[in-house]
Amino acid sequence: MTIIIDGKDLTIGKLVQVARQNEKVKLHPDATARIEKCREMLERKIAAREIMYGVNTGIGEFSEVVLTDEQVKQFQKYLIYNHAAGIGEPAPIEYVRGAMVARINVHAHGQSGCRLEITQTLVDMLNKGLTPFVCQKGSVGACGDLAPMSQIALLMMGEGSAYYKAKLLPGKAAMDKAKIPIPGLQARDGLAIINGSNLLTAMSAIFLYDAENWLKQAEIAAAMSLEALKANMKPYNPKLHKARGFKGAVKSANSICKLIEGGDLKNGMIECKVQDAYSMRSTPQVIGAARDALDFARSQVEIELNGVGDNPVFFPEEDLQLSGANFQGSPVSLPMDMAGAAITMVSVLSERRLNRLNNPALSVGLPAFLTKGAGMFSGLMLSQYTADMQIVEQRILSTPASIQSIPAAADQEDFVSMGMNTAIKNFQILDNAYGVLGIELMAAAQALDFRDYYFGGGVTKAKEVIRKYVDFLDEDRPLYPDHNKMKELVKSCEILNEVEKTIGPL
Repeated sequence: MTIIIDGKDLTIGKLVQVARQNEKVKLHPDATARIEKCREMLERKIAAREIMYGVNTGIGEFSEVVLTDEQVKQFQKYLIYNHAAGIGEPAPIEYVRGAMVARINVHAHGQSGCRLEITQTLVDMLNKGLTPFVCQKGSVGACGDLAPMSQIALLMMGEGSAYYKAKLLPGKAAMDKAKIPIPGLQARDGLAIINGSNLLTAMSAIFLYDAENWLKQAEIAAAMSLEALKANMKPYNPKLHKARGFKGAVKSANSICKLIEGGDLKNGMIECKVQDAYSMRSTPQVIGAARDALDFARSQVEIELNGVGDNPVFFPEEDLQLSGANFQGSPVSLPMDMAGAAITMVSVLSERRLNRLNNPALSVGLPAFLTKGAGMFSGLMLSQYTADMQIVEQRILSTPASIQSIPAAADQEDFVSMGMNTAIKNFQILDNAYGVLGIELMAAAQALDFRDYYFGGGVTKAKEVIRKYVDFLDEDRPLYPDHNKMKELVKSCEILNEVEKTIGPL
């Protein structure tokens, strides 16, 4: 179903539909009218020679330099040339598509001053599957994601490069093949494409979408390990968490109880300790805290997706333009630093349960390292090493980027958000998290095979899915294929989807 872009209703879910699932977009008629009205105002101000940043002045340290009429015509081209200064590997297509739909939604407010042809060209590029080639690195997350967004803007002049029908082509050739007219850049047009933190925000939206699915699977893994370790489930009573009041903890406790519903442990038929270790007892509080952190990050990202991230910002109803700093990425980078740390925190908890499954002193009767042939075989001993390595990398990556500002532009831009660093490292954190959780799920399935009581419906279904991909470890074999299969299985969300079909939404 086509996503209508109106400046106010772009959710993370809709962005993912466009970015990842290639859903088409369409400007709302009211957005079209607003864009045209704002452009009319801008052109009146240009004709009246009113000084406007980035329209008839230079940018950054050169903002006090007033341009001649002839320079105004050429400035946008050289602005894009200069700012297309990224480096490194190409950003994934879904990141770039996400940035494009986010930028269209900014324009839909009618406060950016660009021509309608510019916004419509972005719409056409999305709908025809043409995606600019964008180097992922280069943005400092203030004045917008200037370097990557400028590579998008190059296509407006028939320059740069773009992917079309699975091929990387020169920009003009790609636009011609897609039958998209090249609009060129006039006054304000280039800056209206680049002066917002749209790529880092789109990446953050996609990360949150995936991280929320990962957290649900962390609850599935927890439930499996708790069943295998004969946990005392009284700490999961929702009354306990309602008494404290954190929404995430209440939700997490309910989900884990739902996963073990119908099993002997939930029905009180398994003897258990009076009180378990924190890694078993604190799961709702820990995963709940991560849920709350991601909820806050989601709220901030969706505000940014639907706000006017630009400079200057035009107010046609008041015949006013204001230059400020609505491009600053800190409102997104700060909560997203916390979101990445939250995934690391839950991964650490996962590894601690893995340790208990492996350690015969802690596993309540399970064989050492979950193998029947201890001594001759080492079972899942080395799986823990692999999980530990990934967690150390996650911890390194969890250092906040939002406090790492380095001044630039002769100290005119003396505080920047470094939000692109946050966005990039969060995906690296999540990539490791898939691996860590996959190993716990594999170990929990192995442990459950040593138990002879009934498990909850959600746990049983999760184990069934795992066994489609990874066999019981009867004797030692190379484990890297199993680790990689489990990582991909978690990433695919197949376990989550099958479990939710069985017991309902988590």
